[in-house]
Amino acid sequence: MVQKPVYSAMRTLVHQTSSLLLERKLIKHAALPKGAKILAANHPTTIDPVMLTTIAREPMRIMISETLFEVPVLGAWLRRAGHIRIEHGHGQGAVDDAVTALEAGQTVAIFPEGAISPIDGLERAHRGVARLALLTGAPVVPIGIHIRSDHIRRIETTVNGKPEVGTWYFSGPYVITVGAPMHFTGDAHDRDLTLSIAETVMQQIAQLKLEGEARLPQRPALLNHRSGLQSQALQGGSR
Repeated sequence: MVQKPVYSAMRTLVHQTSSLLLERKLIKHAALPKGAKILAANHPTTIDPVMLTTIAREPMRIMISETLFEVPVLGAWLRRAGHIRIEHGHGQGAVDDAVTALEAGQTVAIFPEGAISPIDGLERAHRGVARLALLTGAPVVPIGIHIRSDHIRRIETTVNGKPEVGTWYFSGPYVITVGAPMHFTGDAHDRDLTLSIAETVMQQIAQLKLEGEARLPQRPALLNHRSGLQSQALQGGSR
């Protein structure tokens, strides 16, 4: 269950801190639907779960890997704020908790890739986002997150005696582009259907991510590089 005072306090802290450290931009193609909905985003950094809380004032329950729940201080907040723990090898329990939340009219956020996105693109989506949509009838709101990959800092740490690598992002642009709600119907146990829906959602997320990138001013080094390539192409064509 979401403890609203705890959730609201952390959301305010995240909003203020990210405004100071990051060039945070939020673009919405449509207002978020009222009531139950599934927010589905790509996952370039470890900070994405807390950053998602900045897109709306209403509490949301975010499906998060069990590892973060073991991090001191952060883990305690995740538990008290009512976020959903995904235990390795026991994903069905997290799906059941998410379905219960959606049926109660709450908002659930999920990262369909199931892990941190690769620097050079996106992973294929797992079927969880589709199953949630079909089991509950809740709309899926795709969200594309764009950052500068050269600002990522991979930091090794130990959680419960196990080595972990955090993908941290402390400065630079952080662009969140929220798409229009998507509605799906069908059998949640149909593997082909759920795979197709998951891919459709991921394609929309990828498009929104690219849109966020296009909204940023290009860096001089990148402009010079592209100008050089265009010059070489023109010279080659005139020979």
